[in-house]
Amino acid sequence: MMNKNCLLCGVGGQGVVLASKLIAYAAMDKGMDVRTSETIGMAQRGGSVVSHVRMGTKIHSPMIPKGCADVIMAFEPAEAVRCLPYLKEGGVAVVNQKAVQPVTATLGGGGYDGEAMIAYLKKHVHQLYVIDGEAICQKAGSPKVLNVALLGVALGSKVLDIQMEDMKAELARRVKPQYAKMNVLALELGAAAVQSRDYKER
Repeated sequence: MMNKNCLLCGVGGQGVVLASKLIAYAAMDKGMDVRTSETIGMAQRGGSVVSHVRMGTKIHSPMIPKGCADVIMAFEPAEAVRCLPYLKEGGVAVVNQKAVQPVTATLGGGGYDGEAMIAYLKKHVHQLYVIDGEAICQKAGSPKVLNVALLGVALGSKVLDIQMEDMKAELARRVKPQYAKMNVLALELGAAAVQSRDYKER
């Protein structure tokens, strides 16, 4: 079993921490050693959020060294670019295409072009999956399942040693029953996006 490093990043309120916990629980259920850590920005809802998940055997530190992440799951493009130094050569990046400006940028009067960020990622990431998270959430029936949709893409890319059935079982355990069906659908739609043309290999 190889050690895997997964870095999740986004803006507060998008479900970054929950997604990291789902990965961690699924890995622990498979007998892996797991370490996690979160960095939350100046505002829990609206600030930048970064979560480190390390899993495998003999994991001692919760923090992923720069250049060592097997996968970056980014809930919006600018956070993907900001965290790109953590991605290893040949690593996978899963990015939601919709730009969400964090509170820090809003307060500073700044802004950015999400498409420009995606273009930058296409030049610098060997295996990049850009998904229309809004479309998947609409099909699943809730905007709150974006985190699970991104999980589906990561699992579909086969970068993590976690199977779809493992994550579905985790969702059944961790999600309220009334939300289970939409979360499973979001997971499946995310995995299906890997087979579409919404990704690019450099």
